[in-house]
Amino acid sequence: MASPAVYTTQKPHVVCVPHPAQGHINPMLKVAKLLHAKGFHVTFVNTVYNHKRLLRSRGPNALDGFPSFRFESIPDGLPETDGNTTQDIPSLCVSTMNNCLSPFKDLLRKINTGDDVPPVSCIVSDAVMSFTLDAAEELGVPDVVFWTASACGLMAFLQFQRFIEKGLTPFKVIDWIPSMKNFRLKDFPSFILTTDPDDIMLNFSIREVERFKGATAIILNTFDDLEHDVIQSIKSMLPPVYSIGPLNLLASQEVYVDSDMGQMGLNLWREETECLDWLDTKAPNSVVFVNFGCITVMSVEQLDEFAWGLAGSGKEFLWVIRPDLVAGEAAAVPPEFIRETEDRGMMASWCPQEKVLSHPAIGGFLTHCGWNSTLESLSGGVPMICWPFFAEQPTNCKFCCDEWGVGMEIGGDVKREEVEAVIRELMDGEKGKKLREKAEKWQRLAKEATEYPSGSSNVSFETLVNKVL
Repeated sequence: MASPAVYTTQKPHVVCVPHPAQGHINPMLKVAKLLHAKGFHVTFVNTVYNHKRLLRSRGPNALDGFPSFRFESIPDGLPETDGNTTQDIPSLCVSTMNNCLSPFKDLLRKINTGDDVPPVSCIVSDAVMSFTLDAAEELGVPDVVFWTASACGLMAFLQFQRFIEKGLTPFKVIDWIPSMKNFRLKDFPSFILTTDPDDIMLNFSIREVERFKGATAIILNTFDDLEHDVIQSIKSMLPPVYSIGPLNLLASQEVYVDSDMGQMGLNLWREETECLDWLDTKAPNSVVFVNFGCITVMSVEQLDEFAWGLAGSGKEFLWVIRPDLVAGEAAAVPPEFIRETEDRGMMASWCPQEKVLSHPAIGGFLTHCGWNSTLESLSGGVPMICWPFFAEQPTNCKFCCDEWGVGMEIGGDVKREEVEAVIRELMDGEKGKKLREKAEKWQRLAKEATEYPSGSSNVSFETLVNKVL
């Protein structure tokens, strides 16, 4: 039998680098767990800021890892603070782009000169952390780029340069993009909606999308049945593309949920699991789940309108309200709302969303249409009420409502009467019934895509591991 030292030198070693926001960290962790289950040594690289947040939210031993799954951190280049909120996204994007390459190279050198782990053999990096491509080229290893959003979102981002070249004006119907018909400007990623040619996020998006065309391969957290036409169009434009989602379902096939690896999480806020016990007491399809993700911010007035719309609907609800959900101040709903709904509502500051959306009590999801949330909702067979906030969320919303038949949109200005009416329709109406049937169809197809051994996403993942990594 080979000694452990000899064995570890034979292991492939993947370095996983997520963008430092919650919605990017979670899917990257699933990819890392899947690769670990395939025999890879894994180094997972957070930013120092998020490393500290994780230790605060999950306990001092949360990032101890395992002998073959280790956590490291690099600075993000922003002024050091001990905050517990999502950093300003434009500032974070510019800073990682300009400041992370050097510390990342230093980290790779440290790993490769150590004698207790195998040398780095490949990198899997978030699509908007393209500095890793330079490090991979210098090291002579493949860098697989992980686009964590939808395929339709990626297709939309790929058009940004053409938007500028065409001098588009608002309200024009966009009809020249393969597999995406009858799109309005409002359906595209929000960064295009600017009058400033020097806008940070517009130019960052164009740069990163152009750079990751040089990756060894690109992986998507989606499945062929859901976005087939868009995926095929992207494959004609980019390096080898592998659809390996929904990652929450694929990971559950490979990683036993109750194992130490299965239990390992990277939530930046402390999860309040009491909500699952509360849901256990509720009837099937009776509860509205409300969660606007980790980045969305709203005004006090919008929060109040959502609150009174929920109250007016008469439905039971579970509402996640992050401490930093309201711009510039602590998020708090009106005391009268709490009194009026205390017998049918529960609120939490963060929760285990995957488990909530797969709970039989959940009948509808009021969401910002982030891609993780959208996929987890489809995986649970839960129809959606869509209130997109930024980035590719408007594109996801358009597909949810018009292509996949699982969503209803709420206007951006938020009126309590509309919130109440849409919730009632989703939970009790004829349209809601049709949306639920469609959601359950996508749930079935998502499970088929990730089934071993012949599911399309499972086959793509096996091909990625064996041919690329």
